[in-house]
This record gives sequence, C-alpha cells and structure tokens, in this order.
Amino acid sequence: MVYARALVFDESTAADLVQDAFVAAWKSLGRFDVTRDFGTWMRGIIRNKWKDHCRKTGRNREVTDADLEIMEAELIQWEEARQDGKGQVFDRLEICMKRLPETLAAAVKAFYYDGLDGEGVAKNLEVNAATVRKRLERARCALRECLDQDHAQTA
Repeated sequence: MVYARALVFDESTAADLVQDAFVAAWKSLGRFDVTRDFGTWMRGIIRNKWKDHCRKTGRNREVTDADLEIMEAELIQWEEARQDGKGQVFDRLEICMKRLPETLAAAVKAFYYDGLDGEGVAKNLEVNAATVRKRLERARCALRECLDQDHAQTA
C-alpha cells in the first residue's frame, strides 16, 4: 500500500490500485516464478496498474520511470536488510524517530503511520500545508542521516 500511495499521493486511489493488483496477481498466480521475489513481482503489477490509471485518467505521471527504478532498488535494499537481520532497519528507524523534534515526529506519524494526506496532517497539527511539507522534508533528511550514521557505526 505504501508503494501505491507513493505513486498516486491519494489513499483512495492507492487502495484501488492495490486491490486491482491483487486481483491481477491472483488471476496470474500460476505464472508466478517462485524463484523470484514476491514483493518485487507485486510492485511490478501495482506499477502497471498505476500506468494504466494514468492513461485512463489522462494524468501525467508525476513519478518517472527513473524514479520508479530508484524506489525499487531502495525497497529491495530495505527488504534485504530487514530479512537478513543484520540491518535491523525498522528497529533503528524507531530509535531515529525518537530523536526527532516533536514537531517533525508528529508530522511523520500523521502522514506515514496514520495515512493522512498533507491537508489532513495540516488540519490535525493546526498548521498550513506548506509547513507540513517542509516538516516532512526535514524529517526525512534527519531520519536518513540518522540511519546512515547508525549503519556506518555498525558496519
């Protein structure tokens, strides 16, 4: 769902894409190569459903193919770190979240954990949408730096 939400920036449309992708996956499950990663396969189906959605609605894709390749590479890296137990990424992410200033942490929790859109977060935090965007940008940078530092120390 997070992947679809990153593509369309809308909870309802993302849910529709994921539902359509699961139906398509179920119908073609017999053709799934079990030697491949299931998550990568599902993201590919979601990506194709998103492209169909863009064509049908006449919307320009806000995310380029290059962006998709970067997202896929980063997702694979995160999944590998989580599965091999070496990175313990989500444990480290939780520690890094606790290090964020409350204003940034509240924006991250509302947007990523609670699934609110930018306007919903702004209303919830009683700030304007531009402030939410800036807080999320700063939080992502701070979290990335924290994770990179922790990773460098454990490597």
